[in-house]
Amino acid sequence: MEVSSGEEQPLPSNNVRALVSFYSNYFRDRLRTFLPLSMTSEDGLLSRIANFYGSSKRRRRKTCLPLPLPSAAAAASLDRSPSAITTEACRIFDLLEDIVERTLQNLHSIQKNLSFWQSRAEGTNARKAYFMICERGPFAFINSTVQLIRDCLADGSSMQKLYCLASSHISERISVLTSLRYYLAAFLAKVYTEVEGIGEDLVKDLESSVPLLLVAINDLFLKLEASIGQFHANRRSGSSVDGSYSHPMLFAKLPEVSQGGSQWTNDEIRDAINLIYENLHRLDSYLSVLVSKHRKPRTVTLYWMRYSCGVVGISVCSLWLLRHSKLMGSSDIDNWIREAKDSTRSFWNDHVEQPVLAIRDELFETFRKRQKGVMEREEVQLTADSLHRMLLAFSEQTVGKKFPVNASDQEMLEIVMTRYEKELMHPIQGLVGGELVRALLIQVQKLKLDIEEAMLELDQILRANEINFAILAALPAFFLSLGLAMFVRAWFKQDTRAEGRGRVARIQRRLLLVEIERAIMQFQSCKDQGLENDAQCMYGLVLCFLDSLHTVVEGHAKATGEWICLRQDIIDLAKPGLPSEHKLRVAWRMERVYECLLPSSKRH
Repeated sequence: MEVSSGEEQPLPSNNVRALVSFYSNYFRDRLRTFLPLSMTSEDGLLSRIANFYGSSKRRRRKTCLPLPLPSAAAAASLDRSPSAITTEACRIFDLLEDIVERTLQNLHSIQKNLSFWQSRAEGTNARKAYFMICERGPFAFINSTVQLIRDCLADGSSMQKLYCLASSHISERISVLTSLRYYLAAFLAKVYTEVEGIGEDLVKDLESSVPLLLVAINDLFLKLEASIGQFHANRRSGSSVDGSYSHPMLFAKLPEVSQGGSQWTNDEIRDAINLIYENLHRLDSYLSVLVSKHRKPRTVTLYWMRYSCGVVGISVCSLWLLRHSKLMGSSDIDNWIREAKDSTRSFWNDHVEQPVLAIRDELFETFRKRQKGVMEREEVQLTADSLHRMLLAFSEQTVGKKFPVNASDQEMLEIVMTRYEKELMHPIQGLVGGELVRALLIQVQKLKLDIEEAMLELDQILRANEINFAILAALPAFFLSLGLAMFVRAWFKQDTRAEGRGRVARIQRRLLLVEIERAIMQFQSCKDQGLENDAQCMYGLVLCFLDSLHTVVEGHAKATGEWICLRQDIIDLAKPGLPSEHKLRVAWRMERVYECLLPSSKRH
């Protein structure tokens, strides 16, 4: 079989691996005639060297949505195949994985840029004008400002022109990226469907199925070339992006192969694989150039004004610091550093060290303080006993009878108060020869007892709240540490991306499920209306969103032990022949069962 192409093409980088494999097989066959069989067996050193490049590439391959192939049966079929066929079969599987992986990468890039332009298109005219002037870099800022002033001086309709220019600028990029996503998603869907359809035949009869698969893949590339070529011709005129459509995309072609003809040789299969790799490289190059001309501005370009203000601010601060440094003969910075150290030491001592020590003393020296409190209560008891004896002697003398030792203080105090009231009726007589002074002294003793009991209760209250006062003094340091810990936690969790562990990451993962369900429903709607191309595009978008979900949930699902079941559900959603109703049920089950896809409020 001869490979035909419209022009001489340079060998791609993948040919290096093909040449290594070819010469390794050649030298192995030559050495078999001289060396023992054990040294040249399939498990020997030469076989490992021959398969080094392909195996290492498979190990380094980024995990993405798996191909719809019966992997276990494929491995068994490869084990039963001769070595030459096994080498080419591994390259074929690598080719299919590379096509799917690179197409998904291009789709993700297009989708990311398209989402940015769609968000800008939903903004107001003022927001679009701000983007055209302030978010496209300093040169665009100068040119837009000058043009705005010119239009304002010319006819006074400068803002309307700027609004129209911004809308045209954004809509053109949305149109180009939407078309590219449409064609590329349809191409991915057709490749995936073709692999799924020929997968069983590829495992059962590898030699006869490989030519059919390679021809089918090449035909898909040619159809993609025709679709993008038509898009290229339509967009070539009237584009505001310089050089976007100057070079059309052309793929190398395989000759017509009769399906009933003889089987291909290993050299013919190798040439066909290399040609498809070359076409894949051309597709990547074309898309990278076209997408780069319609991509969203870089982060530095979007926020160049903030960065410029930051640079100016840092420069001013640097000059100010230089002015107050020792280099200029000033000791201000040393004084400020010393004051900062003193303030930090004072803050640490007042709000961290001393409160913590106070809490420690309150918790671990309770027994000592309790003993001290008992001694104070004994002093109050002495005052109470003295008052009791005074009341007892006064009552016995006044009433003229013997009272028991355990008589009530309240009863005897009533006798004292009665006698006191009678003595007050004749105060002079009471002071000279009566019991008025003695009754007054007893009341003073009672007042002393009441004051001491009140002081004892107050002391107990203060001691019980010492730990509260210590905690209150430590609150500033506690809140500062809590804020720092929350900041570090948010930094490490990376909540802004779907791979993170926070609430925002969970929302983004659930939004991916929403996109998958919406794409499945649109796929079924297009299929019911007979729009096959649109249905293929929606199925390709389903695969794109499933690949993103497969990437972002893998680590979380492995941590919770859900990965095997979740991965199988993702594979089921990617199957072309599975009914849409069943896929929607699977998606609904994924949303409510798997822990990494649950909303934060329902995790527990």
